[in-house]
Amino acid sequence: MVRYLIPLVLFIVLVVFLAIGLGKDPHEVPSPLINKAAPDFNLPQLREPSKTFSAADMRGKVWLLNVWASWCVTCADEHPLLVGYARSGALPIYGLNWKDRREDALSWLSQNGDPYVLSVSDLDGRVAIDYGVYGAPETYLIDQNGVIRFKQIGPVTQDVWNKQILPLAQELNRQGSK
Repeated sequence: MVRYLIPLVLFIVLVVFLAIGLGKDPHEVPSPLINKAAPDFNLPQLREPSKTFSAADMRGKVWLLNVWASWCVTCADEHPLLVGYARSGALPIYGLNWKDRREDALSWLSQNGDPYVLSVSDLDGRVAIDYGVYGAPETYLIDQNGVIRFKQIGPVTQDVWNKQILPLAQELNRQGSK
């Protein structure tokens, strides 16, 4: 009897863990970078490679860093929303073009619109590694002090924009103007 009870108990424990895992949102992967300083970088700008851009250039501003690539299918789904968000002027969006050929990235932006104040080119992916990127697209909300306050794995949806990013950005801007 006991010999049948042990596998049954192990099976029940396994089913409980599986049920708990299936009930979680896969986009809510906790990031160790939340509430920590954004990794600094100094990368060439996509449109003007002779010029560079760094996270330090954004000190004093609340901004979004969106990781994207021309080869990324999900980025294409997210892109029209980013273009709309950029037009609203609510928050500056900067792009981190990840492991992409410059020509492909520029062509893609030309065809699909450019929501970014500017994009930088992370050809070897080292900056993405520093940010803990799992895959494109990913988006980071960074405050005036250069601290990451929010990370979205996967596309920024209308719901995420309206319920998480925009309210948090507005609160951060209010705090910064005090």
